[in-house]
Amino acid sequence: MAIVTTVDRVTHDITRLRHLFVNVYFVHSEGGWVLVDGALSKAADDIREAAESQFGEGTSPEAILLTHGHFDHVGALDNLLGLWDVPIYAHQNELPHLTGQRDYPPPDPLVGKGAMALMSFLYPHKAADFGNRVKALPTDGGVPFLPGWRWIATPGHTDGHVSFFHDGDRCLIAGDAFVTVQQESLYDVARQEEEVHGPPAYFTPDWPAARASVERLAALYPEIAATGHGKPMRGQSLAEGLERLVRDFDEIAVPQKDRDELAESPQI
Repeated sequence: MAIVTTVDRVTHDITRLRHLFVNVYFVHSEGGWVLVDGALSKAADDIREAAESQFGEGTSPEAILLTHGHFDHVGALDNLLGLWDVPIYAHQNELPHLTGQRDYPPPDPLVGKGAMALMSFLYPHKAADFGNRVKALPTDGGVPFLPGWRWIATPGHTDGHVSFFHDGDRCLIAGDAFVTVQQESLYDVARQEEEVHGPPAYFTPDWPAARASVERLAALYPEIAATGHGKPMRGQSLAEGLERLVRDFDEIAVPQKDRDELAESPQI
C-alpha cells in the first residue's frame, strides 16, 4: 500500500506535510524556517524532500518545535537529527518524555468510536531520548526564531502539550489540543472531512485539563487552525466548530467511561 503523503500551503509562510494520519508544519522565519513536530518514523525522507523543495538542497531548520512528544509527533526526529544539528524546543513538563526519563501513560483502546482507537494498544508510549538537544521553551511565552509568535500551555493530552499562536494573522498551530478529524475513527481519518473534535481520546489522560485548554484556545478566536491531525480549518466553520466543542465538550470529546469516572469523583 502506498504511503499517503501530501504537501499544501496553510498561509503564505506555513506549509503542511501530511504523512499517513499526522501533520507536520514548516514555518518561515526571519532567518530561515523551523519545523513543528516530527511525524512518524517513516516520514523522515518525505520531510527532508519537502523542506528542500521549499528552501533549497541541503537545507536545515533553525530549530524543531514540539507541541508534544507522542510517537506520531517525534518519530522521524532520530533520522532527521542525523542530518540536522539543531535544537529541539518543548514545554518544561514535556522534557522528561523527550530525554528518556518518563514514559507516557499507555493508550486506552476502550474509548470507542473506531478502529484507530481499537488499534491504539499497539502504539508506542515509551519516552524518546534526544539528549541535550532538547531545551525548554522560554518562560516568557516567546517562540525561538519566530518573532510575533507565542506558545500557549494546553495540557490535557499530555502534561506539557503546547500550541503556537501568531497574533498577526490569528493562525493557531494547535497540535493535538483539538483536531479537525475524528482521530479515533479509521473511516474518518481516511475521509479527512473537516470537523472540529477534541484531542485523540486514546492518548488523553486528563480531561478536565483538556477541556480548559480548548476553552483557552477558543478564546483566542483563531482565524486559521492547523492541527496535528486533519486538514487546516479557517473562518466561520472553524469558529462554529470551536464554539460547539467548548459548549458540548463532554459529549463530543470525553469517552463515556471517563465521563462516568469524573461524575463519581468527589467534588472539591
